[in-house]
Amino acid sequence: MDQKNIWQRLKEKYSSVLDPIDRISEVLFGLIMVLTFTGSISVASDGRSEISVLLWAALGCNLAWGIIDAVFYLMGQLLARGHSFSVLKKLKLIQDKEVARNLLRDELPQVVSSILEPEEIDQLKDRIIKLDDLPKRKLLTATEFRAAILIFILVFTCTFPVALPFIFFTDTALALRASNGIALFVLFAGGYKVGKYSGFHAVRSGTLLMILGIILVSLTMALGG
Repeated sequence: MDQKNIWQRLKEKYSSVLDPIDRISEVLFGLIMVLTFTGSISVASDGRSEISVLLWAALGCNLAWGIIDAVFYLMGQLLARGHSFSVLKKLKLIQDKEVARNLLRDELPQVVSSILEPEEIDQLKDRIIKLDDLPKRKLLTATEFRAAILIFILVFTCTFPVALPFIFFTDTALALRASNGIALFVLFAGGYKVGKYSGFHAVRSGTLLMILGIILVSLTMALGG
């Protein structure tokens, strides 16, 4: 197998773990967290020790939140799976067609449920009823653990691009401008990709998300975050 095929398989394997919106959301979450720290650095400050403390605090904060976010993702997946199994059990017991239809409509995506005819929903219920036994319940899958690891990496690594200018530049004002520029670029790029994925105007989406990020960081700092 050549190198191109190996790379393609790896890309498909890990890109299917989280959809683009989830991935960009995690990146922006981590970015906003670290910006609350770098935003508190004064342009007039020349104390490298003070900046070092803030950067280490930002690193530790994103490390902690990366872990927390990954754990809550796994909890959400576990609870969602439990809910799905409870719905399947209810469907096998429900005799009233209208009640079963409403239950299935509530569980299906709105776009799907809105185009299904009552007979099609009944067919789906019949297929569920004919199951000899419900699928064996799995607590968590390997794919979900990979997703949790990816969430942790996305949140944690967002610290580095914004922090790098403070490592390479001794001029605090220059480092702060470079850091803010990188942050704005990442915000715009994230909004651009999400907008393109969602069918909205990509440039407008990038601009709006960049502005929203600035507002959220300012609000977080104003509230003492």
